[in-house]
Amino acid sequence: MTQSSSPISGVAERYAGSLFDLALEAGAVAKVEADLGRFAELLAGSPDLERLIKSPVFSGEEQEKAIAAIADKAKIVGLTGNFLRLVARNRRLFVLPGMIAAFRRIAAEHRGEVAAEVTSAHDLTAAQLAELKTALKGVAGKDVAITVSVDPSLLGGLVVKMGSRQIDTSLKTKLNSLKLALKEVG
Repeated sequence: MTQSSSPISGVAERYAGSLFDLALEAGAVAKVEADLGRFAELLAGSPDLERLIKSPVFSGEEQEKAIAAIADKAKIVGLTGNFLRLVARNRRLFVLPGMIAAFRRIAAEHRGEVAAEVTSAHDLTAAQLAELKTALKGVAGKDVAITVSVDPSLLGGLVVKMGSRQIDTSLKTKLNSLKLALKEVG
């Protein structure tokens, strides 16, 4: 695991590392990764759930009850369900997105893959994803596990984060660069 200067990312790494060790021991890495992915989708699609996770107003008991109900309804049980409950009980839900990202990265490294986060202006088709995976594999020299998110404010193009590299081909960035260049001229 890599060390980070941020205490929050340190907490995320420790929790994710512990969960990965337990999942590896149980032979359930793929299931835990899939369950965490489903929870991340729920989180991305619900401002109320995001508020529950980030707000210090809710008590640990309230957060734990809510997360338990959500996990049960989404059929996220076993190791992942227990992990979510533990994180809520320990008042660490605000770090959960970082924990999920760290778990995905650790699992990808274990499989010999490189993790890449891709942000696009719109949903990518299966063909576009396959082409992107092939291109990133050529750059990385090994298989790439891609996590895709959508940010309509990019207007077009992609932002790809792979390890310490970031490639930003978004129209938003290009327009901002042009705007800055025009200000310097005038």
